[in-house]
Amino acid sequence: MVAPPDNDVLWARSLHYSHSGSPALTGVSLGVREGEILAVSGPRGSGKTTLLRCLSGRLVPQQGEVWFNSTPVHTMPAALRERLRRDRFGWVGPEPALVPELKAWENAALPLLLHGASHRAAKKAAMEWLERLDIGMIARKRPAALLQSQRQRVAVARALVTTPSVIFADEPTAPLHRTDRAQVLRTLTTAARSHRITVLLATHDAEVATLADRTLTLLDGRRVNSVQPDGADDAEGRAACSLSV
Repeated sequence: MVAPPDNDVLWARSLHYSHSGSPALTGVSLGVREGEILAVSGPRGSGKTTLLRCLSGRLVPQQGEVWFNSTPVHTMPAALRERLRRDRFGWVGPEPALVPELKAWENAALPLLLHGASHRAAKKAAMEWLERLDIGMIARKRPAALLQSQRQRVAVARALVTTPSVIFADEPTAPLHRTDRAQVLRTLTTAARSHRITVLLATHDAEVATLADRTLTLLDGRRVNSVQPDGADDAEGRAACSLSV
């Protein structure tokens, strides 16, 4: 086991994972720097969700290593991985998964409340993010009374409210129309840059990927390239890619 480079907040080497015998990841390696927005692109079924779940500790790779800030995530017991996800990571999926009994602001504030923050402090922080996402007016409504785009914005606010080290965004705008998608992504990427939050953004939408600092592409569970926004190949990505095939 080799420790990752000091300037990588997330680092993975030779990740393998299969679902019921069907390979989802085959030797994927990567490094992600602090504050970087990395798009993970590829068609459906290419392994994007599995990669994010392995990097975030939701899944343990069957082979390979995952490190967060020089700490080996792949060897952590389940309780420590759960604490890591709660304290340092945020997650936004294609479905918002809100608690139906809670109001919008309570759903957004939930991570802070679970951390033991006061009701007043949690509500203040949640309201700030709801306002930034242009949904402050629905703060007292419950999920059933919200539009799909509004529910998804609440989920984004919930991921941002603790100012995590890393946000894993798995097709976060898949259910949204074009205008709503642009608004949510602008807020997410602007917040990440202003707070030095690292973002891994899984998407099959080439337009979404242009918002990232760098794009890593998967195909059939393998890493096929790493590209800078101007289209130039990333030398570091090519080196890591050579490990993955």
